[in-house]
Amino acid sequence: MASLRSRAPGLSPVTLCCVTLAVWLCCGAHTEASVLNLKRFVGCAVREFTFQARKPGCGGLHITTDACWGRCETWEKPVLDPPFIESHQRVCTYNETRLETVQLPNCSAEVDPSYTYPVALRCGCGVCLTSTTECITSV
Repeated sequence: MASLRSRAPGLSPVTLCCVTLAVWLCCGAHTEASVLNLKRFVGCAVREFTFQARKPGCGGLHITTDACWGRCETWEKPVLDPPFIESHQRVCTYNETRLETVQLPNCSAEVDPSYTYPVALRCGCGVCLTSTTECITSV
C-alpha cells in the first residue's frame, strides 16, 4: 500500500494510464498499426522495396531501395458523346528519382557487372507515363 501512495506528485492514475497507452500506441503497436493503415491508404508515397537484381551471365543480388507505392483516385462515368466514357485515371508514379549502380557478383569475364536502378525520392499521383511506369492500357 505504501508504494501506491509514493507516486510522483502531479501524476494521477488516469494520467499515468494515458501516458502508458500513448507510448504503447506510438512504439509497441507500430507494426500492426502500419499494416492496418496501408490497407486504407489512398495516395502515393515512397516505401522501402526489396528485389533481386539479375543480368544474364551474372549472379543475382538482393537490393533494398525506395520505390513509389500506393493507390490513387480513379473513376469513370458514362457520357452521351463518343467515346461514351469520361475517365480520370491516375497512378502512383515517380516525381523525382536518382540512379544508383551496384556491381553484381560472379559475372562472366565478357559481362559488365554494373547494374543501375532508380531510387524514389518523391512520388505522387499522376498520368501513367510509359517511359517510367508499366501502364495497363486495356483489359
